[in-house]
Amino acid sequence: MREGLEKLLAKGQDSAVLRFGLGQACLKDEDYAAAALHLAQAVAQNPHYSAAWKLLGKAQLESGAADARAQAQASWQQGLQVAEQQGDTQTAKELTVFLKRLQKLGASPA
Repeated sequence: MREGLEKLLAKGQDSAVLRFGLGQACLKDEDYAAAALHLAQAVAQNPHYSAAWKLLGKAQLESGAADARAQAQASWQQGLQVAEQQGDTQTAKELTVFLKRLQKLGASPA
Protein backbone atom coordinates (compact mmCIF):
# COMPACT_ATOMS: atom_id res chain seq x y z
CA MET A 1 0.00 0.00 0.00
CA ARG A 2 2.72 2.47 0.99
CA GLU A 3 4.65 1.89 -2.22
CA GLY A 4 1.59 2.57 -4.35
CA LEU A 5 0.84 5.79 -2.50
CA GLU A 6 4.46 6.91 -2.84
CA LYS A 7 4.20 6.35 -6.60
CA LEU A 8 1.11 8.56 -6.76
CA LEU A 9 2.94 11.26 -4.83
CA ALA A 10 5.94 10.99 -7.16
CA LYS A 11 3.57 11.51 -10.12
CA GLY A 12 2.48 14.81 -8.58
CA GLN A 13 -0.90 13.70 -7.26
CA ASP A 14 -0.32 15.36 -3.90
CA SER A 15 -3.33 15.94 -1.64
CA ALA A 16 -4.23 15.93 2.04
CA VAL A 17 -5.98 12.58 1.63
CA LEU A 18 -2.95 11.03 -0.09
CA ARG A 19 -0.63 12.38 2.61
CA PHE A 20 -2.98 11.02 5.29
CA GLY A 21 -2.88 7.57 3.67
CA LEU A 22 0.90 7.71 3.45
CA GLY A 23 1.10 8.78 7.08
CA GLN A 24 -1.08 5.85 8.12
CA ALA A 25 1.05 3.43 6.08
CA CYS A 26 4.25 4.80 7.61
CA LEU A 27 2.79 4.47 11.12
CA LYS A 28 1.94 0.85 10.36
CA ASP A 29 5.56 0.35 9.27
CA GLU A 30 6.73 2.11 12.47
CA ASP A 31 8.47 4.73 10.34
CA TYR A 32 7.45 7.56 12.65
CA ALA A 33 9.60 10.32 11.13
CA ALA A 34 8.16 9.71 7.65
CA ALA A 35 4.66 9.46 9.12
CA ALA A 36 5.06 12.81 10.86
CA LEU A 37 6.34 14.40 7.65
CA HIS A 38 3.37 13.20 5.57
CA LEU A 39 0.81 13.99 8.24
CA ALA A 40 2.25 17.47 8.74
CA GLN A 41 1.80 17.99 4.99
CA ALA A 42 -1.79 16.71 5.24
CA VAL A 43 -2.71 19.30 7.88
CA ALA A 44 -0.79 22.01 6.02
CA GLN A 45 -2.91 21.28 2.95
CA ASN A 46 -6.14 20.91 4.95
CA PRO A 47 -5.96 22.42 8.45
CA HIS A 48 -9.51 21.15 9.12
CA TYR A 49 -8.52 17.47 8.82
CA SER A 50 -9.03 16.38 12.45
CA ALA A 51 -8.08 12.74 11.84
CA ALA A 52 -4.75 13.87 10.39
CA TRP A 53 -4.07 15.99 13.48
CA LYS A 54 -4.77 12.92 15.63
CA LEU A 55 -2.32 10.70 13.72
CA LEU A 56 0.26 13.49 13.51
CA GLY A 57 0.35 13.66 17.30
CA LYS A 58 0.75 9.90 17.50
CA ALA A 59 3.64 9.93 15.01
CA GLN A 60 5.30 12.79 16.85
CA LEU A 61 4.98 11.08 20.22
CA GLU A 62 6.39 7.81 18.89
CA SER A 63 9.24 9.54 17.05
CA GLY A 64 11.41 9.70 20.16
CA ALA A 65 12.38 13.31 19.46
CA ALA A 66 13.52 15.37 22.43
CA ASP A 67 10.36 17.48 22.26
CA ALA A 68 8.05 14.66 21.18
CA ARG A 69 5.55 15.20 24.00
CA ALA A 70 5.31 18.92 23.33
CA GLN A 71 4.85 18.33 19.61
CA ALA A 72 2.16 15.71 20.18
CA GLN A 73 0.38 17.89 22.71
CA ALA A 74 0.32 20.85 20.32
CA SER A 75 -0.99 18.70 17.45
CA TRP A 76 -3.65 17.05 19.60
CA GLN A 77 -4.80 20.39 21.01
CA GLN A 78 -5.09 21.79 17.50
CA GLY A 79 -6.87 18.63 16.39
CA LEU A 80 -9.30 18.85 19.30
CA GLN A 81 -10.15 22.43 18.39
CA VAL A 82 -10.69 21.43 14.74
CA ALA A 83 -12.74 18.36 15.66
CA GLU A 84 -15.01 20.42 17.90
CA GLN A 85 -15.46 23.06 15.17
CA GLN A 86 -16.26 20.36 12.60
CA GLY A 87 -18.64 18.48 14.89
CA ASP A 88 -16.39 15.41 14.77
CA THR A 89 -17.35 14.14 18.21
CA GLN A 90 -15.57 10.77 17.99
CA THR A 91 -12.20 12.31 17.16
CA ALA A 92 -12.76 14.99 19.81
CA LYS A 93 -13.37 12.29 22.44
CA GLU A 94 -10.26 10.36 21.37
CA LEU A 95 -8.08 13.46 21.43
CA THR A 96 -9.37 14.41 24.87
CA VAL A 97 -8.33 10.96 26.13
CA PHE A 98 -4.92 11.24 24.45
CA LEU A 99 -4.30 14.65 26.02
CA LYS A 100 -5.29 13.39 29.48
CA ARG A 101 -2.93 10.41 29.14
CA LEU A 102 -0.14 12.70 28.00
CA GLN A 103 -0.77 14.94 31.01
CA LYS A 104 -0.54 11.92 33.33
CA LEU A 105 2.75 10.88 31.72
CA GLY A 106 4.11 14.36 32.34
CA ALA A 107 3.08 14.17 35.99
CA SER A 108 4.91 10.88 36.52
CA PRO A 109 8.20 11.00 38.40
CA ALA A 110 11.21 10.72 36.13
